[in-house]
Amino acid sequence: MELVVTLATFNQKYDCFNLLTPHKLHMKKMMITKRNGLILILILSGFSAFAQTYNYVPYKKEVRPTKNLIVMIPDGASIGVISSARWYKYYNGMENCLYIDPYICGTVSTFSSNAPIGDSAPTTSCYMTGMPQQTANVAIYPLADPENDLVEVDPSMAYQPLATILEAAKMEQKKAVGLVVTCEFPHATPADCAAHHYNRRNYKSIAPQMAYQNMDVMFGGGNEHITADMLQHFGAKDITYIKNDLQAFRNLKKGKAWALFAEEALPYHLDRNPNEVPSLKEMTQKALEMLSLHENGFFLMVEGSKIDWSAHANDAVGCITEYIAFDDAVGAAIEFAKKDGNTTVVILPDHGNSGFTLGRYDLKRYDRASIDMLFRNVSKYTRTAEGLEKILMDENPENFRRIIEQYTGINDVSDVEFEALINSKNYHAEDYMKVGENPNMNAVLVRIMNKRTYFGFTSGGHTGEEVFLAAYHPQDDVPTGRNTNMEINQYLSDVLGLQTKLPELTKQIFAKHTDVFAGYNVQIDRKNPDCPVLIVKNKQKTLEIPAFKSVAYLNKQAIDLSSVVVYIDKTGLFYLPENLKEKL
Repeated sequence: MELVVTLATFNQKYDCFNLLTPHKLHMKKMMITKRNGLILILILSGFSAFAQTYNYVPYKKEVRPTKNLIVMIPDGASIGVISSARWYKYYNGMENCLYIDPYICGTVSTFSSNAPIGDSAPTTSCYMTGMPQQTANVAIYPLADPENDLVEVDPSMAYQPLATILEAAKMEQKKAVGLVVTCEFPHATPADCAAHHYNRRNYKSIAPQMAYQNMDVMFGGGNEHITADMLQHFGAKDITYIKNDLQAFRNLKKGKAWALFAEEALPYHLDRNPNEVPSLKEMTQKALEMLSLHENGFFLMVEGSKIDWSAHANDAVGCITEYIAFDDAVGAAIEFAKKDGNTTVVILPDHGNSGFTLGRYDLKRYDRASIDMLFRNVSKYTRTAEGLEKILMDENPENFRRIIEQYTGINDVSDVEFEALINSKNYHAEDYMKVGENPNMNAVLVRIMNKRTYFGFTSGGHTGEEVFLAAYHPQDDVPTGRNTNMEINQYLSDVLGLQTKLPELTKQIFAKHTDVFAGYNVQIDRKNPDCPVLIVKNKQKTLEIPAFKSVAYLNKQAIDLSSVVVYIDKTGLFYLPENLKEKL
């Protein structure tokens, strides 16, 4: 028997395809074939699970705006990490709860425009812009992928930079803005808030955009990516730059400031030297102290960046302790919001990672496993595998067993495990011909440490399960139930009370240079491939517009722009403020 039905009809009967949105689904024909008592569903043409294009849609219920907004992202924190962190705290005599616990209000489905499992770049980009994007995209419109798209994608908008929540708060509402992270500052999640590119790894294009956003605070890592040009810009804009100086950071009181404490990412919380590197909680508190001085309010994004990194490494103690450090920062933010009375806090991961579980295939009689059995060994670990690797790399092999016991309590390293350590790919190998066959010491240590626990992992990559959603709002106008990442952007837009919606702001600040300067003499100077310059001439006026900055030069005189200028080599276009034409 064969039946042809519309997707809408199938939804009404089986209610199984209405997965990604409460909004109207596309009606596409499907073939349902019944064979041997089984119903086989054959999709005859691709369908979009979210028929909305890149337009503003209000959140599904009324949201009263607040003066301040704090978004907190524990990158890659699967629900198994949250549960284990809670039990870890209980076992170690800490408070028997997490700071998120009273505020958990729902879940979020995060996805890319063409794939259910998201990368950090497209998922947080969706939180910030309202449009799901493809892997590696940073706040930029995705390419159409008709066979796989889960949302409606307009092919004519490919590579179009999209205005973010941070940019809207700064430009439309004149709020102070800031980012606090534990990764290097141009990494995916912070970049999603303040930069635009199709490739998250192109730091040469992303880092200057973030510097030229003139943010009020930027705390984290990434000194390696600060250039002489960026330092000159900081000086011109009276932005304090602090490099690896904890005391100078603690002495900050007001004004704009960048404080970075590592060449790349910060050390894991468990491995950091507290006399040199501040905790995520301390950086969050300092950011709130400074941002709250601004009369128009502020937007702040805080990321526990390396929860994700430890999940990629399958480092259980890293996942747990990184999340707890993040949760301590949540406690500081909630405390501030309650005292302030006009601040919303939204806490949510951008995706899951690694399939982290409390319980593993070799845990016999799992329902009888005591908390001591599950958390005794991991609670002895005072370094992550990465932190322990850094110590062992400078030691002679005869000291390995003693040092491992010192930092983990493990006193039974086997001969096989020892041989794997000394033959690690990044350590001096006894047989140089076998170096390429062996993993780095970090991975070997992870296996040694995890073997003494009962935490499980299904992968070393991102996973597609829903993530938790927690929020605080002074009038309790919190997002509830199951949300998509697109709906989270709707909520953030509404809680900020944006008058100029993100799609309209995108048109204003990221217009194509061919539209803005149609009819003018236009050239692109590509002598510096990392920073092309658009040159526009009209009679006696010459306008020079460097890529990835927020400054232009009219007859060699600097002009501050409202937003950064983005150049996309794929299209050969500059995307810039549409009112720049008035300068000519």
